[in-house]
Amino acid sequence: MTSHLERRHDIVLSGAVERVFPLFTPIGETLWVEGWHPEFLHPQSGETRQGMVFRTVHGDETTLWACTDWDPLAHRVRYVRVTPDSRFGFVEVACQAVDGGTQASIAYAFTALNAAGETHLSALTVDAYEHMIEAWKVRIDAWLLTNASTGSDGH
Repeated sequence: MTSHLERRHDIVLSGAVERVFPLFTPIGETLWVEGWHPEFLHPQSGETRQGMVFRTVHGDETTLWACTDWDPLAHRVRYVRVTPDSRFGFVEVACQAVDGGTQASIAYAFTALNAAGETHLSALTVDAYEHMIEAWKVRIDAWLLTNASTGSDGH
C-alpha cells in the first residue's frame, strides 16, 4: 500500500493567464468542474485569500480545505485539504503565460490517514493522475472557448 505520494503534471491551456488562473479558485472551479459545490466557511463570500476555509462533499466523502498561500500576481495558489476518513493533502497550482496560452502546473501531495487513504493513494498512479489533469485541460479549454465571445470570467 501507498502511505504518501506526490504528483505533478503540466498542461497548456488556450487562454491568457489572467483568464485561466481564476479558474483554479473555488468559485472559478464551479464553472468547469461538474459537481463542485464548495461551502464557504470563511470568508462566507468565497473570496479566495490566504486563510480561506471551505468544505466540499463528493459521494460519502467530506473534505475540508484551506488556502495556505495566495499570490494572484504570481498566479500561484496552494491549498491544504483533509478528508478525515482517508487522507491529508496539499494542492498547488502555478500558472505562467506561454506562447499561445497559459501553462498550468498542478501538484498534489497526499498522505494516507488509514487503510482507506492508502487504497485511494494506490489508485492514483502516475498515469491516472496525468489522465485526471488532462481531463481538466479538456474541460477548461471548452469553458474558455464557450465563453470567449463574452470575455466572461464567471464572477
